[in-house]
Amino acid sequence: MLTAEHVLQRLLEALPGVQVRLLTNGSPSGQHSLLLDREDAVRIARFLRDDPDLRLDYLSNVTGIDQPVRTIQEKRPAAPGTEGGESTGTETVTREEPGYLEAVYHLYSIALRHGPVVVRMRTADRDSDTHLPSLTSVWKSAEFQEREIFDLYGIRFDGHPDLRRLLMWDEFEGHPMRKDYVAPDDYEYEPTPHDAVHERARAHYPGPETPLP
Repeated sequence: MLTAEHVLQRLLEALPGVQVRLLTNGSPSGQHSLLLDREDAVRIARFLRDDPDLRLDYLSNVTGIDQPVRTIQEKRPAAPGTEGGESTGTETVTREEPGYLEAVYHLYSIALRHGPVVVRMRTADRDSDTHLPSLTSVWKSAEFQEREIFDLYGIRFDGHPDLRRLLMWDEFEGHPMRKDYVAPDDYEYEPTPHDAVHERARAHYPGPETPLP
């Protein structure tokens, strides 16, 4: 069975200096993954596809993840007392982890019948720098799936041959799979508004009792 640890070892042996690290998964599946630095991602992807021991020639799917800013609370040993004595208690320290967007690629080898190998890329943030390199030049099947992630999450894939919206119309504002996306009250393209959508949409029509179609 091909593991992420084995793939990482092959990468570091063949491409010394590339920025890649193992992300462990504590779930029962234990499916670890590799986080690629975006500056090295295309070079690493070509190696994963072409290396004779790996031959990860098939990209099955690409998914997006939105990770907003998180507030983390940690318990640490309390600071020494005012008289310089040793602390015996703990204190809670609050820190913030910056948010990011992520693209996750699932790779298999048809030739060698192994996989999946999961590789990831992360943007610098969720707002001003949401660029990642496109891997379409390595795996053609990434083309539509990267377009979908661009459409729904807002990741801009540099080098993509046709980066435009796939599911939403061109004039649509925002990215509906982001966790902070707020759906509009009035769904212009909702033919039969109902339940909660019906109640929100009513505010956009004249008269409190005006029936909606």
